[in-house]
Amino acid sequence: MPDAEMAALLQAVLDEVCAGVPAWDTTTRERVAMRLRATARQDRCSFEDLKRAGRDALTRAPTMWR
Repeated sequence: MPDAEMAALLQAVLDEVCAGVPAWDTTTRERVAMRLRATARQDRCSFEDLKRAGRDALTRAPTMWR
């Protein structure tokens, strides 16, 4: 998939998954975006695969270091 198409797909999934995330919560959006990029690098580029990975990133927030 060409880079422009991939970027558009990732942005669309990010916007859909983070629709309920407040605009000021950039940390959450970054975490979801990182998971989407990692999923795309594993050649799992379907809309459903990316959406599932994004939702997983929302529900599995990182824990604090102790």
